[in-house]
Amino acid sequence: MAKSVITIPATIDRFTETPICSREKKKVAGYARVSTDHDEQQSSYEAQVDYYTSYIKSHEDWEFVGLYADEGKSATSVKHRSGFASMIQDALAGKIQLIITKSVSRFARNTVDSLSTIRKLKENGIEVWFEKENIRTFDPKVEVLLTIMSSLAQEESRSISENCTWGVRKSFQDGKVRVPYKRFLGYDKGKDGNLVINEAQAVIVRRIFGMFLQGRSPYAIAKQLTSEGVPTPGGKTKWGASVIYSILGNEKMKGDARLQKVFTVDFLTKKKKRNEGQVPQYYVEHNHPPIIEPDVFDLVQKELASRTPGRNRQSCVHIFSGKIKCGECGSWYGSKVWHSNDKYRRTVWQCNHKFDGDAKCATPHLDDDAIKGYFLRALNKLCDEKDEIISAFAEVKDEMYDTSELETERKNLQQELGVVAELMKRAIDENARIAQDQKAYEEKYRGLENRYDDARHKLAEAERQIMEKQAKREMIARFLAELSKQDGIVTEFSEDMWFNMTDFVTVYSKDDVRVTFKNGVEIRA
Repeated sequence: MAKSVITIPATIDRFTETPICSREKKKVAGYARVSTDHDEQQSSYEAQVDYYTSYIKSHEDWEFVGLYADEGKSATSVKHRSGFASMIQDALAGKIQLIITKSVSRFARNTVDSLSTIRKLKENGIEVWFEKENIRTFDPKVEVLLTIMSSLAQEESRSISENCTWGVRKSFQDGKVRVPYKRFLGYDKGKDGNLVINEAQAVIVRRIFGMFLQGRSPYAIAKQLTSEGVPTPGGKTKWGASVIYSILGNEKMKGDARLQKVFTVDFLTKKKKRNEGQVPQYYVEHNHPPIIEPDVFDLVQKELASRTPGRNRQSCVHIFSGKIKCGECGSWYGSKVWHSNDKYRRTVWQCNHKFDGDAKCATPHLDDDAIKGYFLRALNKLCDEKDEIISAFAEVKDEMYDTSELETERKNLQQELGVVAELMKRAIDENARIAQDQKAYEEKYRGLENRYDDARHKLAEAERQIMEKQAKREMIARFLAELSKQDGIVTEFSEDMWFNMTDFVTVYSKDDVRVTFKNGVEIRA
């Protein structure tokens, strides 16, 4: 007998594992996304939502599960798209059988994310339909096409990212300052797009700088502002020391702006990195009205630099922290609590390294009242020579704190850096285009590198000297302003007077305690 073949039709869908003739409604969801929060994108977002809701409900054999949407989200990564993540989670849980979306680029612009998500859905019997390209992921021929389309979407995203980056950097070159105003204390966006002072917030900024110059630590300032209920730049109620540090070190407070402090490393992950020289930075001087005078700001930067960790670090937990020095070993005094659990409890100050090693410092301990007494006695001796000190400073201040030569040097060095950087770029370009003796090229390039490094180090030193002179001048001015207010014998101790006038106190013995004032004068109290 002749061989015959009988076809037995499939009765179960090989992807969804459901009977082919089943009249059960398919669970369908839509996905919509726009990539920015701009007003003009709002209509696109709302249109997608309305369209897919109506479209799915119009099919009698479809059951509308819901519409998942992400507004103002990029498609280069699925990590931060909550709507997308929720949709995939529900689909894998069996709540969705078909996902409809506008296009491959709406779904994901990252090739790896797009393909891995689609394959995971396909393995679990969930189909995706890209309406614009008319691609259904259950089609066996669609894998190659999806790869191409996803790659094109990713390349488009890369191109958009590069164009945006170029636009941002071009605006930086033109000196256009961008600030996250909703999380920035002290300034609002003006009509011309530049920064204008928010006087209510500026009061807080000035207070932070003032408290720091008085000797408070960023931690102590944050604690004080939190206890008073002052809102943070982000509108929260709890301040952190890091927020205070960022305000104290932000050059925008003095009217300048450093641009491109961070840059985007990867357009897919949107990962940002602190700019440590990888891309150009731009410094705009006198861009907007200052909240803090430049001299005061520079004084704060010098004070920040001085409070560094180490054996003799300056602490600001207490008004006397980092102010009392051991005359024997040179270490700072710290506070110690004696009899902490009984009625004789008291706080004293002694050398932090008094009992280190075999040799013990013989310098005595002091209590708060003793320190205040030494200060007042030294201050009254200083006040006897008040007029002479003020007039002497007036005679020498212009010459002693003049920075004009240093500023000229700084300008010349900045120009030198620009010239050398351009020469280095030309050398690289020429070596790429024209065949050269590589040994001679490397020698020439190393010479330019050394010239660049030399100018960079000289510039850093010139800037340090400028800042030091300006800070010193401002510090002395504050000291003399406080000194000029003293009239007659001073009998009451005040923290403002202590912070504005005292540099440090050196303890040699109970009979030999010397106060060094901020003008450099040392008086034995």
